[in-house]
Amino acid sequence: MWAELDAMAESAKKRRISDLFKADAFRADSFCIEADGLLFDYSKTSIDDIGRAALLALAEAADVAGKRSAMFGGQAINETEGRSVLHTALRALDGQPVLVDGQDILPDVNATRERMAAFARSVRDGSFGHITDVVNIGIGGSDLGPLMAVMALAPYHDGPKCHFISNVDGADLTDTLAGLDPASTLFIVASKTFTTQETMLNARSALKWAGGESALERFVAISSAVEKCAEFGIPAERVFGFGDWVGGRYSMWGPIGLSIMLAVGPGAFEKFLRGAQAMDNHFKTAEFSENMPVMLALVGIWNQQVCGHGTRAVLPYEQRLARLPAYLQQLEMESNGKSVALDGSALDRVAGPVVWGEPGTNGQHAFYQLIHQGQQVVPCEFMVGAEGHEPELMEHHRALVANCLAQSEALLRGRSEEEARAQLEAKGMSGRQLDQLAKHRVFSGNRPSTTLLYPRLTPYVLGQIVSLYEHRVFVEGVIYGINSFDQWGVELGKELAGGLVPAVEGKGVPDGTSGSTFRLLERILHIRD
Repeated sequence: MWAELDAMAESAKKRRISDLFKADAFRADSFCIEADGLLFDYSKTSIDDIGRAALLALAEAADVAGKRSAMFGGQAINETEGRSVLHTALRALDGQPVLVDGQDILPDVNATRERMAAFARSVRDGSFGHITDVVNIGIGGSDLGPLMAVMALAPYHDGPKCHFISNVDGADLTDTLAGLDPASTLFIVASKTFTTQETMLNARSALKWAGGESALERFVAISSAVEKCAEFGIPAERVFGFGDWVGGRYSMWGPIGLSIMLAVGPGAFEKFLRGAQAMDNHFKTAEFSENMPVMLALVGIWNQQVCGHGTRAVLPYEQRLARLPAYLQQLEMESNGKSVALDGSALDRVAGPVVWGEPGTNGQHAFYQLIHQGQQVVPCEFMVGAEGHEPELMEHHRALVANCLAQSEALLRGRSEEEARAQLEAKGMSGRQLDQLAKHRVFSGNRPSTTLLYPRLTPYVLGQIVSLYEHRVFVEGVIYGINSFDQWGVELGKELAGGLVPAVEGKGVPDGTSGSTFRLLERILHIRD
């Protein structure tokens, strides 16, 4: 099946994407999917009807439907850790019981959400005390998701101002706390095990800044390690935990999302969950050819595994989604950056693209030069809202949307040398100067892109978008034949860092340390002396 797709990709190289539009007057309609207000357009890719059929057959052969049922059914599809994968249960607001080892987990999920809501209301209405600022201390999934969502939902903020500390670099803590009042700052320490090195170091330093032991009344823990929280000084009534069936990068739908709930309120947070739930239902019920997560995944597989384009640019034309590319970097690269299949055998194709991006229009003045005229092809995923939140600045939003549509159109069409020459001649240029400059104004075009169009960035829509990408990662992982829900690649560097801390303090270098690292340590200690 892969060989068949490879042959199709070779054929696709001999045609232009624009020719597919000429051959099919209805391509823009048949190569897009609508679901609950979202529109996903993948017509500006080199996939034709035959290629799409082959990709859908690939998904069928990989048993995506069966694996999907296993995930929603609570089976331990995270095989290397022996765990279920049920972040979807955190947003199952109206569904049937969700069983793990024969036990319905929804009563505990709902009870925890109710505790979160009660706590959020007490902070927001002042009954908890005078709180003006909230500082979330976490890293990875305990930071990227909540930070992204809080930024995205800025128009809905009506609670305390939320800040985030993640980097173990003391500058992050220092700069974030600068200007805050310890007496009116609430701290959320988010670590499932309450042992994460960076988070706990930052938490101890934040406690010292806040006033020491007397400030513990303004500390809350997001953790399943209640005893360790108690050792730190946070009592069980201010600890919000979640099951081991929720992975860190999938966790902002539950207690890790407390900062979101504090910022926008329990009502808006529920709308966020309902948007995700709606996408869950679409993913579970829609035919593959009309299933947005499935087709988003298949487009990605076509671009990377079949056509060999190794990177993916995520380009939201929405300033408030500035941190979405970073969030998706973790979601995709930590999930699918693997080299072995579930059975431990080596993969024969690269799994997981390099994901990067910036919001438009800023990116246009940074890296779009390479996207348009560089030798490597970078598939682009554009996102844009039909409406913004600033009616008094409609001129800005119109320009934003026009730029988004123009960029995908330019990637599709390009500009030939003949067109470039005609433009320059119209400006009065001729002779050698014309010959020289015309070549620099050629755009090859024929570069793939997709566009996700949404009505307006609301809590509901944000939930839809994040859930869409979560399920996309799942589908890709099933087709790759890997476990998308472990992250063993994170471990080795953390282990070595723990061993090198004493060396940085001048207490000896661990055995086996390379000559390069030894010399760097030597230089660091010399500079400090």
